[in-house]
Amino acid sequence: MIEAPQSFVVREECEKAAWQNGFRRPFGGPPGWASFASTTVPGSIHLGAAGPQGPWYMALDHDGVIAELSLPVAPIAGPGLSCHVFDQLGDLYAVLARVYQLSASLPDAPLRSFTAKVRDLPQTTEAEQMVVQRIGQDIFREGLMEYWQGRCPLTGITDPALLRASHIVPWKACSCDAQRLDVHNGLLLSALWDAAFDRGLVTFADAGHPEFSSALSEAARVELRWQASLSLTPRQRENLVWHRTHIFNGSASRAASQNHSNNSDQ
Repeated sequence: MIEAPQSFVVREECEKAAWQNGFRRPFGGPPGWASFASTTVPGSIHLGAAGPQGPWYMALDHDGVIAELSLPVAPIAGPGLSCHVFDQLGDLYAVLARVYQLSASLPDAPLRSFTAKVRDLPQTTEAEQMVVQRIGQDIFREGLMEYWQGRCPLTGITDPALLRASHIVPWKACSCDAQRLDVHNGLLLSALWDAAFDRGLVTFADAGHPEFSSALSEAARVELRWQASLSLTPRQRENLVWHRTHIFNGSASRAASQNHSNNSDQ
């Protein structure tokens, strides 16, 4: 059962949790729930509790965030599209931080930001198109920084200067801006991994572990250290099929063709 109406302690804890995690616009919700939105990300959250000692409840209406997170389902109904339960207030805090990050990038927040920024910009000349592309790439990077929590998932590197926003399907090969700005079409990689991925010297299997091209030298492979496999969504796996087919396999084929040509000349 959820406490309704909320006691002073529960209400204060809900407001503090929402405020500290970016949801700072309270609005009227159902009895027993404190509802909040944000001026910077889409979607809203609804917080409640059985009492000051918990358990604590969170209801979400952002389908992109819900699909991304695997959260314990609450045994009660709540507002929004899903309702989740947490034994400790600290567990709720940890999840709220991730909810905000994902809300900033899913499902189409980067696309909406890009569309608003370039709506009135000319795109006739090549130079004008390059300006628009740069804007898009900067927004895409911001989205990936939020989605991947500012760290390369392979190496753990968090230095922004050493992180690259890597398109899985390259910008020019995308069919539309929605695909170009989709964070599921990107990986946040350290500079060396990004260079290898961009040139087809490495790709990733559906399970998230790296696959190395035969064109990669042994010395380079040794330097491409990694700590853990990628945790991939179905859409990321779909895009990686394209990368393995059109970039990774193509790189290995070109290398084999070049080696055959060189051997023939000798």
